[in-house]
Amino acid sequence: MKFIPEKLRILLVEDAAVMRKIELKALKSLGFHDISEAKDGDEAILALESDDNIDLVISDWNMPNKGGYELLVWMRAHDKFKKRPFIMATGEGDMKQEKKAVDAGVSGFIAKPFNADELKKKIDQALGTGETEEAVPEKERVPRKTASGKARLKIAHIQITDHLILGALKYLIKNGELTPQTFELETECMPGWNPVQEALGKGTVDAACILAPMAMDLFNFGVPIKMVLLAHKGGSICVRSAQGEYREPFRDFFRNKTFLIPHKMSVHHMLSHMFFSTIGIKPGMAGGEGIDLNFEVVAPIKMPEYLHSNPDACGFMVAEPLGTKSIASGIAAQQFLSSRLWENHPCCVVAVRDDFTAPYTDAVYEFTEMLVQAGKFIENRPDTAAEVAVSFLDPQKMLGLKVPVLKNVLTEAQGIKTGDLFPSMEEIDRMQRYMVEKMGIGALIDVEKFVDPRFAERACKDMAESSLPATLHDTPAEVMEILHSAAPGAEKTKKAMLSMEGKYLVFALGTQEFGIDISKIREIIGRLPIRSMPQAPPFVKGVINLRGKVIPVMDLRLRFGMEEVATTERSCIIVLEYMNKGAVTNVGVAVDSVTEVLEIKTSEIADTPFFGAGIDTAYILAMAKTESGVKILLDMDRLL
Repeated sequence: MKFIPEKLRILLVEDAAVMRKIELKALKSLGFHDISEAKDGDEAILALESDDNIDLVISDWNMPNKGGYELLVWMRAHDKFKKRPFIMATGEGDMKQEKKAVDAGVSGFIAKPFNADELKKKIDQALGTGETEEAVPEKERVPRKTASGKARLKIAHIQITDHLILGALKYLIKNGELTPQTFELETECMPGWNPVQEALGKGTVDAACILAPMAMDLFNFGVPIKMVLLAHKGGSICVRSAQGEYREPFRDFFRNKTFLIPHKMSVHHMLSHMFFSTIGIKPGMAGGEGIDLNFEVVAPIKMPEYLHSNPDACGFMVAEPLGTKSIASGIAAQQFLSSRLWENHPCCVVAVRDDFTAPYTDAVYEFTEMLVQAGKFIENRPDTAAEVAVSFLDPQKMLGLKVPVLKNVLTEAQGIKTGDLFPSMEEIDRMQRYMVEKMGIGALIDVEKFVDPRFAERACKDMAESSLPATLHDTPAEVMEILHSAAPGAEKTKKAMLSMEGKYLVFALGTQEFGIDISKIREIIGRLPIRSMPQAPPFVKGVINLRGKVIPVMDLRLRFGMEEVATTERSCIIVLEYMNKGAVTNVGVAVDSVTEVLEIKTSEIADTPFFGAGIDTAYILAMAKTESGVKILLDMDRLL
C-alpha cells in the first residue's frame, strides 16, 4: 500500500520538549503535517484509544511513567494495535537494546541522533513502502581491486579531529610524500555515529574510525571486525553552557539539567558519568530512576546549536574541535579536557572488517603503517595539519572551522595525541569494565579476540608498549579540583578569541576603520546604479544587478547612524556571502573606501568595551589593536 505523507497521521511520543521539537521539524520537512504529540506512554495510550486514525507511532524509549518499550508491549498485546506500525527512537543505540525491541515486535528502530533522511528510510520500512534492511551480500561486500591492481579501501569517519589521521594520510598521498603500493584510499564522511555503525556492520565500508565501545558492541553481536590501531589518544572536551552563572556550589549548575553526549556507547558517556558521579550528581539516560542529570544523545556537529537554543542544556562532552569552536563563538565555557580526567585515554579506534583483512592482509599492514606516519605528521607539523583539518573536516564550510582553532586543538598540552597509536588491551578492557560494571551498559567481550595487534606491532616497530601510558585521575579530590578550577575569570580566555584570528578586509567610514572576515567576502566592486525599494528602511539603499544576479545593498554609514555623504571615486560596494536559513545569500554593503587586508593575531584582539546603556555593540566582534590604530571587527552575520 502506498502512503501519502500529507494523509498519514502520526503519533509522536517524546518526553523531552526540545527533542520533540527537533523531531517535529524533521517530520514536517519530509511532508508529514498531521502529527499528534504525547509526553510519555500513558498519554500515548490515551491518544490511541481516543483516535482510531493514527497510522504510525514514533516513540522514545526512556520516558517517565510508561516508557516506549512498555508502550510497544502494550500495543502488541491488544488486537486493535497489534499490527500498527511502531518506530522506536532512542539515544541508547546499542545492539542489545535493538534486539530487545525487535523481539517485542517493533516495526523499525532508529538510534538518536538521526537526520530527516534516516527517519524517512525507517518510516518507509515500517510502512512497507521501502526496502528491507539486510546485510550487503558477500559477493558485493568483498572489496574489488582498482584498475591498478590495488585494493580499494573504503573507510568511514565523521567531522572531528579524532579522525584527522585519515585527512593527513590523504594529504601525504596527494603530495607524494607517501605512495601506497597495495591499496587506494577512499574516505567517506558521514553525518553522525549511527551511519558509521550501520555501514561497518553491514559491510558497505571496509573499515571505520569508530568509537571503541561502539566497535566492541558490534563485535559482541557477531559483526566480523577487528581493532587494528588507535585513531588517537585524548582529544575530547567537556564544556558548560555560557548561559547562567557558574558559582558555588558549582555542582548545582548541572543538577536537574540536560547534558549532551555523542553516543551511549562512547568514552564521552563514560567520562561524563565518572565526573558527575564523583561530584555528587546522579547522571543517567532519560527515564532512569532517581537521576538528577539527564544524558541526551545529540550528533556532535549539532551540539553547539542544541546548547545555544536549549536553556535546559547545561553542557556537552565531545571530540574536538566542536568544543573549542563553541567556546570561541561565546556559547560555552571550558569545564575540562578529557585527558585531565583520564590522561592519554583511548577513544576512537580503527576497526577493519575481517572480509577485507583476509584477502588483503598486505594492504592492512601498509595502511596501518601509513596511519602511524600520518599521526606523527600531525604532531610534528601542526600548522600544516591545522590547514589540512579545515579542508578535510569542513569541506562544505558548514561548520565554519578556522585554522587558528584547529591549531590550538592540535597543540593543546592535554589535547589530542596522534604520535602514539599503539593499542593497549588493558585500557580497552578498563573502558568496557567501567561501562558494564558501573554504568550497566554493553557487555564484556574477550579483548584479545577483538584486538588484532600484529598490524600495530609492525607499524609501531620498537614500540612494544605504549610510550604514552594512560593514567586515570578519578579520585574525589582531583575531580573536585577540576570542578572548582573551571570557575570563570574576568576576561575572555584565549580560546574565546581564537575564532576571531585571521585575515580581515579593512574599510573606512570617515576616519574610523572597520574589519570584515575575509572569508565572508565574495568580491569588491565600484558603485553601480542602485534601484530603490519601496518601504525599505533608510539604510537599505535598494538592489543592484550584478551580472544578472539581484543583490540588496546596505549603506553602512546610515546603518551606523552616521551622516550620508556623496560618493567618490574610492567609494565601493563589498559583496558578502552569509548563511541565511541554511542557504548562501549575497548582500552588498556600501563603504567609503577599502584600505588593506590585515592578518590579525589573537594577541592583537581585545574584547569590546562597555560604552554605556543605549549603545548597541552586539554586532561588534572585538577590537583589533594594530600598529596603524584600532580597528573595529564586525560580526556581519549579526549586523545583516
